[in-house]
Amino acid sequence: MNRRLSTLFTIAAVAVMGATLFGSTYTQTQIAGQSLDSSKLDVNVMDQIRNMGGLQLVMPQAFAETDCGALESSGRTVVEFNLTGESVELPIMGGKTFNAMTFSGQVPGPTLRVTQGDVVKMTLTIPDDEVTGHGNDMHASQISASAFESVNPGETAQYC
Repeated sequence: MNRRLSTLFTIAAVAVMGATLFGSTYTQTQIAGQSLDSSKLDVNVMDQIRNMGGLQLVMPQAFAETDCGALESSGRTVVEFNLTGESVELPIMGGKTFNAMTFSGQVPGPTLRVTQGDVVKMTLTIPDDEVTGHGNDMHASQISASAFESVNPGETAQYC
């Protein structure tokens, strides 16, 4: 019994010391957060932030706008995918359903298999009776989302 009590006190002491040391490394502003008052910043600094310090972004060749027809005569392997953007009700646990925006009726969308060096030519069609537009955007990419614009109901877009 004495040994158990000693072990419990040791664990408690280590926990208290760890919490004390860990907690003391933060300042009050780090814990509470602080808002940035942009009116007090130098306008020059804000322009530099907007202009990314003069960094010039260049569209990578893989995502540069190009004519899809020109790619087919380039000699490279062109792999075509036809997808349909549609909203469906998917079953979930508890016998309920979830309204999902899908590619070709499935979540996640179909697996698109290509080989390095292939050119991907994707056609996205949105049916006329679809409620909302869909798109093939790249959320975490460094390329312009305008290259992957939204496709509205009744429209078709092609991406190369």
